[in-house]
Amino acid sequence: MSNPLRTGEVSPPIPEKRTEEELERTVLWKLTIRLIPFLFIQYIVAYLDRINLSFAALPMKREIPWLTDLAYGLGGGIFFIGYFLFEIPSNLILERTGARVWIARIMITWGIISAAMMYVNQVDNPWIFYVLRFLLGVAEAGFFPGMILYLTYWFPAAARARAVARFMTATAIAGVIGAPISNAILKMDGLAELKGWQWLFLLEGIPSIAVGVLVLLFMTDRPELASWLTVEERTWLTDRLKREQAHRERHHQYSLLQALSHARVWMLTVPYFALAMSSYGFVLWLPQIIKRSSGLADDQVILLSAIPFLVAAVSMVIWGHHSDHTRERRLHTALPAFAASIGFTICAIFLDSPVVALFGLSLCALGIWSMLGPFWALPTSFLSGTAAAGGIALINSVGNLGGFVGPYTVGALKVSGDSFVPGLLALAGVIAVGGAVILAVRHDPALEHVDNESS
Repeated sequence: MSNPLRTGEVSPPIPEKRTEEELERTVLWKLTIRLIPFLFIQYIVAYLDRINLSFAALPMKREIPWLTDLAYGLGGGIFFIGYFLFEIPSNLILERTGARVWIARIMITWGIISAAMMYVNQVDNPWIFYVLRFLLGVAEAGFFPGMILYLTYWFPAAARARAVARFMTATAIAGVIGAPISNAILKMDGLAELKGWQWLFLLEGIPSIAVGVLVLLFMTDRPELASWLTVEERTWLTDRLKREQAHRERHHQYSLLQALSHARVWMLTVPYFALAMSSYGFVLWLPQIIKRSSGLADDQVILLSAIPFLVAAVSMVIWGHHSDHTRERRLHTALPAFAASIGFTICAIFLDSPVVALFGLSLCALGIWSMLGPFWALPTSFLSGTAAAGGIALINSVGNLGGFVGPYTVGALKVSGDSFVPGLLALAGVIAVGGAVILAVRHDPALEHVDNESS
């Protein structure tokens, strides 16, 4: 080999070692642009398959005799019974097998079941409707807590509320884009002798199957396997996350059983129950509330339904960023809960005033969705590993029983009084209680500032 000093050849420059701040900024940017859009797409198709029932309900209730307000509320909520029963086992399986294989399985099976909802009118009673909604919950169990757990594998604690908020804007964006898409699909009524609502379930179930296949092909399980990070970046990220985990374990080292019986974990199920009850009571009845308030045609109602979701999409990102910036979680969860309570109350009082009622509904959406990022940064601040998988799943599964109670309560109260007002006031009270309980969760500065000591 020639000597570069004699031949005039120049050795390649040795790259300068980046500072901690430069590495952090670069890695977080790469994680955000690589992971969040893909998770975002996954959650959009998931949430579309949850809420498309609310758009389909307008024509379905006219065409299917057995689909009363009570049957609709029960079927809308029974999804969460299946979700509750299989949530913890599903998340523990994900923690063992890795997110790629298990998330793909979840998405493919729920896409098939969601599409099968097009056959609920083949019998003269609601039982096939109840069974399919229950199975949809079973199939989707573990998806959301799996996503939260997956983000803990990649994002340091100080950036977690922001990451969760960005990922979970999918639930709000699904409402924004789901409204016009669902409206267009419903206009396919009669094509190939299918009802518009049948086309809705079929065409919105297929993307879940397709994205599930893409997850299997392209999702990366852990930072150590990320070929799209440099060696230096992978080393920095894995070391940072290991230091944070060691810090949590020095303060609180929990086994799975300890996490499942921990008082703080169970306390967090209460506000999440309130959040889920209010959220799904809101989402699954939103088009019908707007129709009752405005008296507009179905297609106009569906398009107006996008407005509260648009407000939520903007507010939750801003609020999640502020929570990370201040490194504060409890107030950032409680204050939006109180805002949502005020929104439900405004809508109930001014239900006959369409503009004011829509403002109230938009305030509800702003409050509910802004809670999500700061809330999910709370359990991941003191749980890790298998304890985090079980604890997050427990909070989500018990809390999501509110997803059963919310739609059913609104439907039952509407049947008894032929009005949405009692149901809206019930949701207002529940979410206010959730905000109060969050304020009562014990404050632990050492855990809220885990990133300071571990960095």
